[in-house]
Amino acid sequence: MSDDQGYADLGCYDGPYVQTPHLDRMAAEGMRFTQVYAGSPVCAPTRNSLMTGLHTGHITRRGNRATNRPDLPFGQRKLVPLRDEDYTIGEMMQEAGYTTGMIGKWGLGNPGTTGTPDRQGFDHYFGYLDQVHAHDYYTTYLMRNGDTLAIPENENGQRRVYSHDLLAKDALDFIKEHQKEPFFLYLPFTPPHGRYEVPDNSAYAGQDWPEQVKNYAAMITRMDRDIGRIFELLQELGLDEQTIVF
Repeated sequence: MSDDQGYADLGCYDGPYVQTPHLDRMAAEGMRFTQVYAGSPVCAPTRNSLMTGLHTGHITRRGNRATNRPDLPFGQRKLVPLRDEDYTIGEMMQEAGYTTGMIGKWGLGNPGTTGTPDRQGFDHYFGYLDQVHAHDYYTTYLMRNGDTLAIPENENGQRRVYSHDLLAKDALDFIKEHQKEPFFLYLPFTPPHGRYEVPDNSAYAGQDWPEQVKNYAAMITRMDRDIGRIFELLQELGLDEQTIVF
């Protein structure tokens, strides 16, 4: 799953500007959904709905930001993490015998709450628990299975390690590690949500676009590249005919 991406940015939806060959191939070999609605117009409630399968009228997360206005519903006055009683797709897949992973942007519970991925059905997680933190592509740390993984290469304003690249590598490693058993991988990538930062936008250097628009396009293409790497790995491991990718 990408973050904050317009559907028409993809070639398979007639987008003429952004290079997405692997996603286009995925659409050509599979199916496109042309009448689909997100659970919510904003991030956290949509993710809550996706994980639980519930309409947003039945979830606790109603917005991205907390506010002290007493006239608003509880779910908008406080950022409520997923609760112990919430039943997620991760838990469902665990019960069905799958090893489960969440790699990327979570946004449904910070450390110490009931909403962390390990308490919601995921055997392995790596990435951002806090959705605002996920806007920093050159972060100094990520969260991994309850621990803080430092990225010293990005300290003191250095921009040497692009977090998306770490997430993509971890996804490939997860598939390799669990190739001999049923696995379920939830992969909510952070691009192309702002900040619009990317190591290289040279694929769009010739476009007469603002720099941030070039970065946005390059972020989508970089994500597409790594989705292609996942397809290649599944084929290399002989898993492509028995793995559902959506």
